[in-house]
Amino acid sequence: MRALVVVSFASACLLLLLQLAGASHVVYNYKDLEAEAAAATDQVPPSIVNPLLRTGYHFQPPKNWINDPNAPMYYKGWYHFFYQYNPKGAVWGNIVWAHSVSRDLINWVALEPALRPSIPGDRYGCWSGSATVLPDGGGPVIMYTGVDHPDINYQVQNVAYPKNVSDPLLREWVKPSHNPVIVPEGGINATQFRDPTTAWRGPGPEQWRLLVGSAAGSSPPRGVAYVYRSRDFRRWRRVRRPLHSAPTGMWECPDFYPVSKGGAPRAGLETSVPPGPRVKHVLKNSLDLRRYDYYTVGTYHPRAERYVPDDPAGDEHRLRYDYGNFYASKTFYDPAKRRRILWGWANESDTAADDVAKGWAGIQAIPRTVWLDPSGKQLLQWPIEEVEALRAKSVTLRNRVIKAGHHVEVTGIQTAQADVEVSFEVSPAALAGAETLDPALAYDAERLCGVKRADVRGGVGPFGLWVLASANRKERTAVFFRVFKPAAGDKPVVLMCTDPTKSSLNPNLYRPTFAGFVDTDISNGKISLRSLIDRSVVESFGAGGKTCILSRVYPSLAIGKDARLYVFNNGRAHVKVSRLTAWEMKKPVMNGA
Repeated sequence: MRALVVVSFASACLLLLLQLAGASHVVYNYKDLEAEAAAATDQVPPSIVNPLLRTGYHFQPPKNWINDPNAPMYYKGWYHFFYQYNPKGAVWGNIVWAHSVSRDLINWVALEPALRPSIPGDRYGCWSGSATVLPDGGGPVIMYTGVDHPDINYQVQNVAYPKNVSDPLLREWVKPSHNPVIVPEGGINATQFRDPTTAWRGPGPEQWRLLVGSAAGSSPPRGVAYVYRSRDFRRWRRVRRPLHSAPTGMWECPDFYPVSKGGAPRAGLETSVPPGPRVKHVLKNSLDLRRYDYYTVGTYHPRAERYVPDDPAGDEHRLRYDYGNFYASKTFYDPAKRRRILWGWANESDTAADDVAKGWAGIQAIPRTVWLDPSGKQLLQWPIEEVEALRAKSVTLRNRVIKAGHHVEVTGIQTAQADVEVSFEVSPAALAGAETLDPALAYDAERLCGVKRADVRGGVGPFGLWVLASANRKERTAVFFRVFKPAAGDKPVVLMCTDPTKSSLNPNLYRPTFAGFVDTDISNGKISLRSLIDRSVVESFGAGGKTCILSRVYPSLAIGKDARLYVFNNGRAHVKVSRLTAWEMKKPVMNGA
């Protein structure tokens, strides 16, 4: 959920500048912006409204605006997904909790919205929240933020229950009269108090705990995760000290869950699993100032209700789920396959006028399985296995050497909607020729990528894929690796980058470079990349899911059958593609679209 910012269409350029700073989570005054954006639709390039730019296999409703994922869960054989949705238009406003169900997390059927403003505690909005499935057949409980005073944006936490817990589709929800159940008392900033997490069971008579995100102080404010305890989801008591805080600005959409240390690959843990020798915890927050999702891995002390990150510098140099356009994420435990699944929202990167003209805005990233890396230092993420059921016709390249400054086209399939897996090899001798990393950029991957873009010749790299490329390559989005010698030490530094600066000939698009460092040992010269290409989104996973980048792009030429795929090498060292397989992707059932 986000605080209201009133913006006129004349400030559209300012919005793009805000997005350049990572502010993909801006909220608009709905009535003003919709009217002004609609009045400016004559400025929208024709290609923007081409239906072939609408994603094919990423989650979205048939039309209109969507944002935060809410309360994902598995219940009686069905996956449930709720999300912030405007049923009246393609810009933010009139938000309700839309509701879809699925058997496989890929094919989705839309139901009636689950929550609408209807009680004093949510009269001015049903904002983000989470679901907890109670044990012993108790059914699910939703905790969500409401606003009950519009002028001061006074935020409270409400509860909702299924009308019929025996209904596997959970089609109706009721809000008890004792709402709100948590209010911002004790000096809490009532305008920055939102997004309750999934609850977990802990020791003591008040066995349920959850977190609410907030901020305290100023210059900059400290992000805060407050702990609340309850026996019955009706009466909640705040723990005196926060679970954790850091000088990072407001913490939106917190998430807190256990991960297995040294367990089976890709295995997840139920949210209430207590800490222990083989259990770590992850605390994730969506930073209101930076508009990215950050997390730390650490130890949870349930008696003291404290969380301590393993890395003392973790609050300053935080890890990110995704180094691109990805925000307000939420995980849930899937008991059917014993895994933890991550959802995240990807906003559009065009203008509000574009969104009004095309009639839709926002998608959800492909659901990802998330688990702890064997090193214990970070999470790994991978698209859920079910997405592979959409793979159709394929083409494979093997043992193809891409010489310095050359590229190779991948032909034989249509690649506007594709899944590409590629393994690269660079000789150890070539690694010795890597360029030296500038110490000033050693902790700023995004800035480094902006300086060392895909067209800037390097030693080892840039090498990777040109996706959604036109036949003349005037349009192309680059997803690539680049290897550096460290300023200190001898372990090569690997940068993964998405460069969409040449992705479209259309003006007024947000086209930043996105990048993250890849914590991998490339001394053997091997590294892998997977990219999910879906018309106007490129979602990439480096080194088996160590670094992930999602980017929104809107080609004007490379649309549909005119989209091309290339492997490129713009370094001085030759690179071998040991194997590349690309699949055309079928379109699933998607909410009746």
